[in-house]
Amino acid sequence: MNDAVSTAAVLEEGVFEGAGKIFVGCAGSSLGREYAPSFPGDGTHLQRYARQFSSAEINSSFYRPHRPQTYARWADSVPANFRFSVKLPKLISHEKRLQDSDQALDEFLGQCLELGDRLGCLLLQLPPSLAFEPQVAEVFFTRLRERFAGQVVIEPRHESWVHGEPMLTHYRIAQARVDPSRLSNDGQPSGWAGLRYWRLHGAPRIYHSAYEEDYLIRLAAELKSGARSGEPTWCIFDNTASGAATGNALRLIELLGEPQ
Repeated sequence: MNDAVSTAAVLEEGVFEGAGKIFVGCAGSSLGREYAPSFPGDGTHLQRYARQFSSAEINSSFYRPHRPQTYARWADSVPANFRFSVKLPKLISHEKRLQDSDQALDEFLGQCLELGDRLGCLLLQLPPSLAFEPQVAEVFFTRLRERFAGQVVIEPRHESWVHGEPMLTHYRIAQARVDPSRLSNDGQPSGWAGLRYWRLHGAPRIYHSAYEEDYLIRLAAELKSGARSGEPTWCIFDNTASGAATGNALRLIELLGEPQ
């Protein structure tokens, strides 16, 4: 299954009848020259990307704000079944460390909500130095949920967050399954069970290494199994530094369309 039509059919049909939707994509929507033949046709990088993939992580929002009009333009550039995951700014996660961030949350949501129904979820990635402090976390999650009722996924990177899973469940926040694993509980989707989110950074060389065929075959089977429960299931490849993410995502889509 290498042609654009069959790939699009896999994404549109949710892989198999009765399954929850499986969203496959990359961190960012850049297209390396090596894979240009897989993204034929006219249009922007995003438009061509969205003909093959069903999702993308917007990571640039972590580093700088985008105008509401920019998010609206991105939403207009993709098909109706395409979804974005948007990363919360480092101002909130790394600088303010989840505290006193009401204004920053308001500004961020005022921008990214212009995605409308193309907004699939928000991603909160925490710094390795940020330990789980129940009072700080609860105040932040309360403030977030006062403003946003949609899907949220968190990628904590301090071991103490394994004790925060009951709170994540209470506030309907999923914990990402991460590779390479950093915590004792991030080798499988954790937290709120209403969303499953794989975030794959590449191994053994993080951000660079491509995943081997055997890994992708096992991954496809796991994604299908998880999606049978009906919850949205995401798989984002973040091994983008050397362009491996694009090839891995394309191959995974092929495998999802094959019997496991």
